[in-house]
Amino acid sequence: MNEFLKGVYEALLATSPWEGLAVFLSLLYLFLAMRQSLWCWVAAFLSTLIYAILFFDASLLMDSALNAYYLIMAVYGWYAWKHGKKGNEEREVSSWRMIKHLKIILFLTFLSLLIGYVMDTYTRADFAYLDSATTVFAVFTTYMLAQKILENWLYWIVIDAVSIYIYLQKAFYLTAVLFFLYTVLAALGFYQWKSNKSKP
Repeated sequence: MNEFLKGVYEALLATSPWEGLAVFLSLLYLFLAMRQSLWCWVAAFLSTLIYAILFFDASLLMDSALNAYYLIMAVYGWYAWKHGKKGNEEREVSSWRMIKHLKIILFLTFLSLLIGYVMDTYTRADFAYLDSATTVFAVFTTYMLAQKILENWLYWIVIDAVSIYIYLQKAFYLTAVLFFLYTVLAALGFYQWKSNKSKP
Protein backbone atom coordinates (compact mmCIF):
# COMPACT_ATOMS: atom_id res chain seq x y z
CA MET A 1 0.00 0.00 0.00
CA ASN A 2 2.84 2.38 0.86
CA GLU A 3 4.49 1.58 -2.47
CA PHE A 4 1.21 2.32 -4.27
CA LEU A 5 0.76 5.69 -2.53
CA LYS A 6 4.40 6.55 -3.15
CA GLY A 7 3.94 5.70 -6.82
CA VAL A 8 0.86 7.93 -7.06
CA TYR A 9 2.69 10.80 -5.33
CA GLU A 10 5.73 10.49 -7.61
CA ALA A 11 3.48 10.27 -10.66
CA LEU A 12 1.70 13.46 -9.60
CA LEU A 13 5.03 15.26 -9.24
CA ALA A 14 6.13 14.06 -12.68
CA THR A 15 2.85 14.96 -14.40
CA SER A 16 3.19 17.69 -17.03
CA PRO A 17 0.63 20.52 -17.16
CA TRP A 18 -0.64 19.24 -20.52
CA GLU A 19 -1.10 15.71 -19.18
CA GLY A 20 -2.86 17.10 -16.11
CA LEU A 21 -5.20 19.09 -18.36
CA ALA A 22 -5.88 15.98 -20.46
CA VAL A 23 -6.75 13.98 -17.33
CA PHE A 24 -9.09 16.76 -16.11
CA LEU A 25 -10.82 16.99 -19.50
CA SER A 26 -11.17 13.19 -19.63
CA LEU A 27 -12.94 13.15 -16.27
CA LEU A 28 -15.07 16.13 -17.33
CA TYR A 29 -16.01 14.23 -20.50
CA LEU A 30 -17.25 11.23 -18.52
CA PHE A 31 -19.12 13.38 -16.03
CA LEU A 32 -20.88 15.29 -18.82
CA ALA A 33 -21.58 12.08 -20.78
CA MET A 34 -23.15 10.61 -17.66
CA ARG A 35 -25.50 13.61 -17.61
CA GLN A 36 -26.12 13.28 -21.37
CA SER A 37 -24.69 16.75 -21.97
CA LEU A 38 -23.76 17.45 -25.58
CA TRP A 39 -20.70 19.32 -24.29
CA CYS A 40 -19.10 16.01 -23.27
CA TRP A 41 -17.91 15.66 -26.86
CA VAL A 42 -16.09 19.00 -26.71
CA ALA A 43 -14.22 17.82 -23.61
CA ALA A 44 -13.55 14.50 -25.38
CA PHE A 45 -12.21 16.27 -28.48
CA LEU A 46 -9.81 18.44 -26.49
CA SER A 47 -8.57 15.67 -24.18
CA THR A 48 -7.94 13.21 -27.01
CA LEU A 49 -6.21 15.90 -29.09
CA ILE A 50 -3.79 16.51 -26.21
CA TYR A 51 -3.26 12.79 -25.61
CA ALA A 52 -2.69 12.11 -29.32
CA ILE A 53 0.09 14.71 -29.39
CA LEU A 54 1.63 13.60 -26.07
CA PHE A 55 1.66 9.92 -27.05
CA PHE A 56 3.07 10.73 -30.50
CA ASP A 57 5.90 12.73 -28.92
CA ALA A 58 6.57 9.78 -26.59
CA SER A 59 6.71 7.38 -29.59
CA LEU A 60 3.61 5.54 -28.35
CA LEU A 61 2.23 5.40 -31.85
CA MET A 62 -0.62 2.92 -31.27
CA ASP A 63 -1.90 4.95 -28.32
CA SER A 64 -1.59 8.09 -30.41
CA ALA A 65 -3.52 6.45 -33.25
CA LEU A 66 -6.23 5.27 -30.82
CA ASN A 67 -6.67 8.82 -29.54
CA ALA A 68 -6.82 10.09 -33.12
CA TYR A 69 -9.74 7.68 -33.58
CA TYR A 70 -11.34 9.05 -30.40
CA LEU A 71 -10.87 12.54 -31.85
CA ILE A 72 -12.90 11.60 -34.93
CA MET A 73 -15.52 9.86 -32.77
CA ALA A 74 -15.89 13.02 -30.68
CA VAL A 75 -16.99 14.88 -33.82
CA TYR A 76 -19.28 12.00 -34.81
CA GLY A 77 -20.68 11.76 -31.26
CA TRP A 78 -21.54 15.47 -31.23
CA TYR A 79 -23.39 15.13 -34.54
CA ALA A 80 -25.14 11.87 -33.57
CA TRP A 81 -26.34 13.21 -30.23
CA LYS A 82 -27.42 16.59 -31.62
CA HIS A 83 -29.33 15.39 -34.67
CA GLY A 84 -30.47 11.94 -33.56
CA LYS A 85 -32.31 9.72 -36.01
CA LYS A 86 -35.11 12.01 -37.17
CA GLY A 87 -34.69 15.58 -38.27
CA ASN A 88 -32.89 17.66 -35.68
CA GLU A 89 -34.26 15.86 -32.62
CA GLU A 90 -31.62 14.87 -30.10
CA ARG A 91 -30.88 11.17 -29.89
CA GLU A 92 -32.50 9.31 -27.01
CA VAL A 93 -31.02 6.48 -24.95
CA SER A 94 -31.81 3.03 -26.36
CA SER A 95 -30.89 -0.60 -25.65
CA TRP A 96 -29.77 -3.56 -27.72
CA ARG A 97 -31.14 -7.08 -27.31
CA MET A 98 -29.02 -9.59 -25.39
CA ILE A 99 -28.46 -11.75 -28.47
CA LYS A 100 -26.92 -8.77 -30.28
CA HIS A 101 -24.56 -8.15 -27.37
CA LEU A 102 -23.53 -11.82 -27.34
CA LYS A 103 -22.73 -11.74 -31.06
CA ILE A 104 -20.74 -8.52 -30.64
CA ILE A 105 -18.81 -9.87 -27.65
CA LEU A 106 -17.96 -13.10 -29.48
CA PHE A 107 -16.74 -11.22 -32.55
CA LEU A 108 -14.71 -8.69 -30.56
CA THR A 109 -13.21 -11.48 -28.44
CA PHE A 110 -12.14 -13.35 -31.58
CA LEU A 111 -10.63 -10.15 -33.01
CA SER A 112 -8.85 -9.48 -29.70
CA LEU A 113 -7.36 -12.99 -29.67
CA LEU A 114 -6.20 -12.59 -33.27
CA ILE A 115 -4.54 -9.23 -32.64
CA GLY A 116 -3.20 -10.45 -29.30
CA TYR A 117 -1.56 -13.43 -31.00
CA VAL A 118 0.12 -11.17 -33.56
CA MET A 119 1.32 -8.78 -30.84
CA ASP A 120 2.52 -11.62 -28.62
CA THR A 121 4.32 -13.42 -31.45
CA TYR A 122 5.87 -10.57 -33.40
CA THR A 123 6.37 -7.79 -30.84
CA ARG A 124 7.68 -7.37 -27.31
CA ALA A 125 4.31 -6.15 -26.05
CA ASP A 126 3.44 -6.86 -22.43
CA PHE A 127 -0.04 -8.20 -21.69
CA ALA A 128 -0.52 -8.60 -25.43
CA TYR A 129 -3.91 -10.30 -25.20
CA LEU A 130 -5.38 -8.14 -22.43
CA ASP A 131 -4.08 -4.94 -24.01
CA SER A 132 -5.48 -5.95 -27.39
CA ALA A 133 -8.85 -6.77 -25.83
CA THR A 134 -9.15 -3.45 -24.02
CA THR A 135 -8.24 -1.58 -27.20
CA VAL A 136 -10.61 -3.53 -29.47
CA PHE A 137 -13.53 -3.28 -27.06
CA ALA A 138 -12.83 0.41 -26.34
CA VAL A 139 -12.95 1.26 -30.04
CA PHE A 140 -16.37 -0.34 -30.44
CA THR A 141 -17.75 0.86 -27.10
CA THR A 142 -16.95 4.45 -28.07
CA TYR A 143 -19.27 3.94 -31.04
CA MET A 144 -21.95 2.58 -28.68
CA LEU A 145 -21.64 5.69 -26.52
CA ALA A 146 -22.00 7.92 -29.58
CA GLN A 147 -25.19 5.99 -30.42
CA LYS A 148 -26.45 6.42 -26.82
CA ILE A 149 -26.69 2.67 -26.26
CA LEU A 150 -27.38 2.18 -22.54
CA GLU A 151 -25.17 -0.88 -22.16
CA ASN A 152 -22.04 0.97 -23.30
CA TRP A 153 -21.45 1.78 -19.64
CA LEU A 154 -21.34 -1.93 -18.71
CA TYR A 155 -18.69 -2.50 -21.38
CA TRP A 156 -16.68 0.43 -20.01
CA ILE A 157 -16.82 -0.97 -16.46
CA VAL A 158 -15.15 -4.20 -17.63
CA ILE A 159 -12.67 -2.41 -19.92
CA ASP A 160 -11.63 0.03 -17.21
CA ALA A 161 -11.34 -2.70 -14.55
CA VAL A 162 -9.01 -4.75 -16.77
CA SER A 163 -7.03 -1.60 -17.55
CA ILE A 164 -6.56 -0.96 -13.82
CA TYR A 165 -4.94 -4.38 -13.47
CA ILE A 166 -2.61 -3.75 -16.42
CA TYR A 167 -1.53 -0.31 -15.17
CA LEU A 168 -0.92 -1.56 -11.63
CA GLN A 169 1.28 -4.36 -12.98
CA LYS A 170 3.28 -1.78 -14.97
CA ALA A 171 3.48 0.60 -11.97
CA PHE A 172 1.42 3.31 -13.68
CA TYR A 173 -0.23 4.15 -10.39
CA LEU A 174 -1.71 7.54 -11.29
CA THR A 175 -3.27 6.11 -14.43
CA ALA A 176 -4.65 3.22 -12.36
CA VAL A 177 -6.32 5.75 -10.05
CA LEU A 178 -7.73 7.58 -13.07
CA PHE A 179 -9.21 4.35 -14.43
CA PHE A 180 -10.66 3.53 -11.02
CA LEU A 181 -12.50 6.84 -11.23
CA TYR A 182 -13.55 5.94 -14.78
CA THR A 183 -15.01 2.66 -13.46
CA VAL A 184 -17.00 4.43 -10.75
CA LEU A 185 -18.29 7.05 -13.21
CA ALA A 186 -19.23 4.32 -15.70
CA ALA A 187 -21.33 2.58 -13.04
CA LEU A 188 -23.00 5.87 -12.12
CA GLY A 189 -23.53 6.64 -15.80
CA PHE A 190 -25.31 3.32 -16.35
CA TYR A 191 -27.74 3.88 -13.49
CA GLN A 192 -28.39 7.49 -14.46
CA TRP A 193 -29.05 6.66 -18.12
CA LYS A 194 -31.22 3.70 -17.10
CA SER A 195 -33.21 5.94 -14.76
CA ASN A 196 -33.71 8.58 -17.47
CA LYS A 197 -34.66 5.93 -20.03
CA SER A 198 -37.40 4.54 -17.80
CA LYS A 199 -39.03 7.95 -17.38
CA PRO A 200 -42.03 8.63 -19.67
